[in-house]
Amino acid sequence: MDSSQNPAVGGNGTLISQTNDTTASAAGANDSMQNLNQVSNSIQKTLGLIHQLYLTVSTFNAAFQMPLLQRINGLVAELDNMVKLAEKCNIQVPMEVVNLIDDGKNPDEFTRDIINNCIAKNQITKGKTDALKNFRKHLLEELEQNFPDEVESFRESRAASAAELKRLAQAQSVLPNGDVRVKSEH
Repeated sequence: MDSSQNPAVGGNGTLISQTNDTTASAAGANDSMQNLNQVSNSIQKTLGLIHQLYLTVSTFNAAFQMPLLQRINGLVAELDNMVKLAEKCNIQVPMEVVNLIDDGKNPDEFTRDIINNCIAKNQITKGKTDALKNFRKHLLEELEQNFPDEVESFRESRAASAAELKRLAQAQSVLPNGDVRVKSEH
């Protein structure tokens, strides 16, 4: 089995197949959305059946025994259908979100906290990169004052190296940031 056929294990032990075909991923996204809509419709139908069952039970007498059994059987069948549809969906919900819902809190708090943590870490990282850029600039200025020939040689070798990397990237259809250039099929 080569690496393009090797399935990856996702969260909760689910298998996620790896493919490089963009049409397959677009079709997969469409199928996933359709599966999600089917589960949502099944949930709505189940809620309707539960409401009908509630009405039947609340006004129960011996004459309603057969309709009650039919509604219970319908509910069980729809719950079974919902489980089968849900198995086709690959939705992973973080346990923190489930715990927030169990605690009666809004799950948007989780999203807000994650975004705020990302912003804080981004600011810390930006500060570190800015400090390193300033240090590099200051170091080059000091080195240029004390070792001008070596700094000039360093800059020439850096420019040659950057030009060579750019040439190789263009020859391999790779963008300077490492992404692969995709050719249109028109």
